[in-house]
Amino acid sequence: MAVTPAERPAKRGLFRRALNYFPRVMFGLMHVAALGVVFFFPPSWLDLTLFLTIYIIRGFGLTAGFHRYFAHRAYQTSRWFQFCLAWFGAMAVQRGPMWWAGHHRAHHKFSDLEGDPHSPIVRSIWYSHIGWILSDELKDADRETMRDWHKYPELWWLDKYDWLPGVLTAAFCYAVGGLSGFFWGFLLGTVLLYHATFCVNSVCHLIGFRRFETTDRSRNNFLVAIATMGEGWHNNHHHYPSAARQGFKWWEIDMSYIILKVLSQFGIVWGLRQPTPRALASKLIVK
Repeated sequence: MAVTPAERPAKRGLFRRALNYFPRVMFGLMHVAALGVVFFFPPSWLDLTLFLTIYIIRGFGLTAGFHRYFAHRAYQTSRWFQFCLAWFGAMAVQRGPMWWAGHHRAHHKFSDLEGDPHSPIVRSIWYSHIGWILSDELKDADRETMRDWHKYPELWWLDKYDWLPGVLTAAFCYAVGGLSGFFWGFLLGTVLLYHATFCVNSVCHLIGFRRFETTDRSRNNFLVAIATMGEGWHNNHHHYPSAARQGFKWWEIDMSYIILKVLSQFGIVWGLRQPTPRALASKLIVK
């Protein structure tokens, strides 16, 4: 039966609503499938190698790329490598670099106040951990917030097609390791990296220790720091957001910064910003 002109707007509205729910359905299905990986696909050495390698690449893309570079400009690099950082981060299927960094800038501007996209103090723990990334309220990137990146159209192209790196990563894992490689290298790694990243938003504002007095309730958490390659030193970060490193003590392991230091030896990145001695000594709570 043909659709009349009067019925077309309603049909289009139904289609748009279905598209809005599609990411949420896929997000849930990925979690269900990830639970089945352990029971139905015992890992081979190839699976574990895929899992660890791709986890580190994507984790570095999020921490050193989306966060420390695009959100905070904590160091400098070339145009080709900044696109690599954007691509590596988008492989994690946590939206695009401009969307991610833009909302993170809002987090710092309104940390634990109204306007913070994912505060467990203002909203619920559930919303700060998962709900915010699925919310229609935060669907689009704020181009004005990210105006310092307007001159790089390739970054905005990637932000528009942020699904592409994830799809290609999944295809690569399947091509190399078959179905087991896909489940371990892509699916399980994606879900675990989701929750490691989200713990910075939720856990690191509730559980851990505070070294510095800040206007929010950010905390340092050792376990989250290990899972996120250094992002768990969250109170340190909120005290001095523009630093390329977040582990301020020798024992505060920050794998992303270690990798950046290695890359700086080859001239791939440079100008790694450091917290000043005055900043390290100010408002010290725990020595």
